[in-house]
Amino acid sequence: MLQETSFASRQDASDESGETDTRHRALVDASVDRAVAALLKKQEGKGWWVGEDESNCTLDSEYIFFFHYTGLIEKPQYRDKMRRLANRIRNQQRHDGTWAIYFAGPGEISVSVESYFALKLAGDSPDAPHMQKAREWIRSKGGPLKARVLTRIQLALMGQMDWRACPALPIQLMFAPKASRFNIYEISYWARVCTVPLAVLCDYRRSITLPTEKGISELYPAESVPVDIVARERADVFSWKNFFIQSDRFLKWADKAKLLPFRHRALKRAERWIRKHQDASGDWGGIFPAMVNSLMALHVRGLSHEDPVFKKGLEALERFEVPDSSHSIGSSTGVNPQNGDGELHIGPCVSPVWDTAWSVLALSEASVPHEHAAIRRATDWLASMQIRRRGDWRYKCPGLQPGGWAFQFYNDRYPDTDDASVVLMALLNGPDSSHERKAVFKRGINWVLGLQNADGGWGAFERDVDDDIYNEILYNDEKNMLDPSTADVTGRILECLGYCGIGPDDPVVARALAFIRREQEPDGKWWGRWGVNYIYGTWSVLRGLAAVGFQASDPMVSRAADWVESFQNEDGGWGETCETYRALGPNGPAHLAHQIKKAQSTASQTAWGVLALIAAGRVRRESARRGVEWLMEHQRVAGSPASATEVVRRTAPDGTIYTAPGVPPEMNRDLWFERDFTGTGFPNAFYLRYHYYAVYFPILALAAYRNALARGNRSAKRETAAVAT
Repeated sequence: MLQETSFASRQDASDESGETDTRHRALVDASVDRAVAALLKKQEGKGWWVGEDESNCTLDSEYIFFFHYTGLIEKPQYRDKMRRLANRIRNQQRHDGTWAIYFAGPGEISVSVESYFALKLAGDSPDAPHMQKAREWIRSKGGPLKARVLTRIQLALMGQMDWRACPALPIQLMFAPKASRFNIYEISYWARVCTVPLAVLCDYRRSITLPTEKGISELYPAESVPVDIVARERADVFSWKNFFIQSDRFLKWADKAKLLPFRHRALKRAERWIRKHQDASGDWGGIFPAMVNSLMALHVRGLSHEDPVFKKGLEALERFEVPDSSHSIGSSTGVNPQNGDGELHIGPCVSPVWDTAWSVLALSEASVPHEHAAIRRATDWLASMQIRRRGDWRYKCPGLQPGGWAFQFYNDRYPDTDDASVVLMALLNGPDSSHERKAVFKRGINWVLGLQNADGGWGAFERDVDDDIYNEILYNDEKNMLDPSTADVTGRILECLGYCGIGPDDPVVARALAFIRREQEPDGKWWGRWGVNYIYGTWSVLRGLAAVGFQASDPMVSRAADWVESFQNEDGGWGETCETYRALGPNGPAHLAHQIKKAQSTASQTAWGVLALIAAGRVRRESARRGVEWLMEHQRVAGSPASATEVVRRTAPDGTIYTAPGVPPEMNRDLWFERDFTGTGFPNAFYLRYHYYAVYFPILALAAYRNALARGNRSAKRETAAVAT
């Protein structure tokens, strides 16, 4: 069983009715047992668990663009893929004609433009009702010129936008010295592995020519050639934004005048970098955008479809394909229900290491023995996935030895601290205590410690990638190119360190705690970078604080627990949508706190709420019990309301009714199911639904609740005996 992660507290030792208490615990036991049995059946391969990582239609559309740009669309199998991708895109459209970036979110201009264009490429008539609706909405929002930079680049590559509408991205950035403030290792891994190939594409500015009927000129509100919208940007004279605006103007002028030097040398260096950063599996960075960008860049550099590098890249992309998914986010009342001949969509990544580590923690908390075959297989596989090669992180940590874990099956250059911490905790619950396993653990913990940032916290992938100046770069309009310290990752690492017996007096922990204190918002919550949102951040921190020995009486803890209770829904669960990222960022002004609104309860977020209260010593509060009861009521047990096939309805922030078909009763039987996106890729830009979040987190919460109650009962009995004596 996992090491205790709740604060030693007697403040909630209230008595309960014996009969009611016994019945309640019996229900919890039965719920945990059913869920554990169901999770064990989902184990795959050499011991891993892996659920789907679902995102929005942007990737499906860009997969279609990729087929056209590289000429793959001439092959029958890729035309068939486009047909099935288009089926999925149609079925994600909502009644108002838009597409959203998360379930029940508002219509979003970039994904709507890309989806409309993809359907045009697939043969949809602009006169079809669903296309008319989409076009009217897009034009009402200003058309494609209002889309994000990355969408504008995609449209320029496809010959549907003037390159002047895209910020300059000089290929000469490849020569920026690592010691300078402006070099590719000062931006996050995900931005770097996408930007280098994009710089190649932006240098060539090679646009394909499409038949007029496949284009999207009708989306532009005015019949005029798009102008250089960057030139119309305005900013204070003495500001970094103005510096980058002027730099963009200069770079475009110098490029047109052919004054930028070393172009061919820079292109060769970029190509070498791209080739070098391809994993043996064919992946680049383990993420879809980097993979398609790299293949397109190599394509313009002359690589054929038959080249081994290109073929391996295609094979890697195909591993991200998800065919005929009947349980994705669903259409908005079925505007275009065309599932009869199959759907296809593309995932942004895969998450076997993350899913496996959390599954081990959930099963261990549920008292599955360390020696159980499933735990042994899982921990053996996790140990084998430790990355022993140096990645890009070495440029900021040249003396650090490798030892981390990545999120995916294949991503050897980019392990991350969050995955590594969860894996290390999972390994502590495995049966193997050999010298070799201890060496794996030592390498892992040393690697995590070596990536602590100067501010005391941890980012996800590399150290001190946090220069705010990059948020002013025109190319970075979504403000997602950095990897600074975050409360959720730091909380997870604190939890891991606590498992190792490291307490608050340790200098590394002390620096992390100082960071956590600074990041706490006035009402007690913490912002969540990698999960939605404040529930995720607050749960992650409270678990970490509990593990390193913080007491429930600490004001930082009690304020956080008060906020968690205040955010609980009337039905006992917790729910929060991605829209809360728009209201506040980290340490946002307190007067905006009212904008953080509750949402319909979800299984994963309710589990986080329960886990937060347990960590804060409030396991015997009515709030914790109500959260547990919500989870039990929504478990998909035969005959329960949660197992019925019913339409799911949500109201988007803009008032649009968003509905999706229910799932069949056999889907996730004895577990939980949710359609809401509770995973965060990039706040305000890209969100995910990790399909297994509604599987292992509820098990972890229910088992932790049961164990905390048992510990409390044992303590109460010991105290009663001591008084009697």
